[in-house]
Parts: sequence; structure tokens; C-alpha cells
Amino acid sequence: MTGQLKDKVALVTGASRGIGYQIAKGLAAEGAHVIALARTVGGLEELDDEIKSAGGSTTLVPLDLTDMGGIDRLGGAINERWGRLDVLVSNAGLLGVLAPIGHIEAKTFEKTMTVNVTATWRLIRSVDPLLRKAQAGRAIVISSGAAHSAKAFWSLYAASKAASEALVRSWANETQNLPLRVNSVNPGATRTAMRAQAMPGEDPKSLPTAREVAAKIVPLAFADVTETGKLFDVRAGQFLDYRDPA
Repeated sequence: MTGQLKDKVALVTGASRGIGYQIAKGLAAEGAHVIALARTVGGLEELDDEIKSAGGSTTLVPLDLTDMGGIDRLGGAINERWGRLDVLVSNAGLLGVLAPIGHIEAKTFEKTMTVNVTATWRLIRSVDPLLRKAQAGRAIVISSGAAHSAKAFWSLYAASKAASEALVRSWANETQNLPLRVNSVNPGATRTAMRAQAMPGEDPKSLPTAREVAAKIVPLAFADVTETGKLFDVRAGQFLDYRDPA
């Protein structure tokens, strides 16, 4: 590792497993102090052990992203302790259910949109002032190819990720004249528990691991990233421009 994030403060949601877990480890390996947020305490403690054994440092935040008050208080707590936030990785999300639109239960729809969209907005609102204080603030919001393919039976997840990308694009346009860079990421098919839930018949060994995918996302937090308001496609290894309507 190159120490690109030495003395930086990074917040990662959904850090107790999968891609978020590996991103948190990668950021810590680059020198960042990682604020690891997730609802699963056991996974956070395991992450803490791994990062500290490698010489890194963490602060654990056990929080369910349906707790909107907790998200609102998060920014103030970070400000009180560190006075800024250098990196945000909004990774936590729910698949919901794969089903025909008319078969989706209201409670499932509402919970998925709450975690994938409303919580993302509340998180952005909570930490935006802190990222603006940073010399090279970086925000990375994990999306999905589903936001663009809108395949049959994927309506709920696709709609939530499309909404998340719209939030990120607007945020990027609002901050384009600041050092803050804001981008979405499509990690592609990855060997995670969510992928197994969505594709139970798929051979997981045919997919890249969460660690391999995270290794390509971590550099988006570096100060030399100049793109903003774009979608980084992990498989392609490059930023893609959104197509605006004529």
C-alpha cells in the first residue's frame, strides 16, 4: 500500500461484511482512520480486530440505517471528534425481493427504499458539511447495474439504485466548484451474500471476490481523483458519463 490516505478520516457504511468490509480494510491499509458503521456488531468487531492487527485504527458505530435519528446525529458526532470527514463510502443496502411489481408487499418496498434511498439522503445531509471542510473530500456511493438494466422482477432494487444515483449526480453538480468529488460505483457481479440471495443457482467461484472488487474502489478515495458526478464501472475499470436528455 502507498499510504495515500494517511491521517484521513473515512466513514464506511455496511462495513460488517462483503464489499464494505473489504473497502474498510483497504482504506485503513492506506492510512485512514476508518469509522465503520453497520448493524451487525460481530462483523464490526471482526473488522476491528483485522484492521488493528495490521496496524490500522477504527471507530465502530453499530447502527441500523432505518434509525434516521442516529444518522442525523452521526455528522455532529464526527464533527465533535475530528472536525471533518475526508472520505464517505455509502455501501449499505438491501436487495428487497425479486418479484413482479404487483407482487411486492408494501412493507418490503418501503423498507428497501428506506435503507437504499432515504438513508442515503439522510447520510449525505448529515456529513456533507464535513466533507466540504476536507482538503480533498471524496464521496463514493455504491450502486448497481440494475439501475440501468431494469430487468424483469428487479423493479424494487433497480428503482432504489436509480434514485440513489440521481441523488449523487445532483450532489455532484451542487459541489462541482469545490474540492469535493462525488461519484457512484457499479461493482458488478461479486461473490457476496446479497449476490447469492439474488442468484442462488450461480457458481460463486465464477465471480470476483469482494476483496478483489474493493481493491478497485479504494483508489477512488485518493486526492488525485478529479472526476465527479460520474459512474465508475469496476469491470470496465473506468468512469462512465451519464447521458443527459436532449
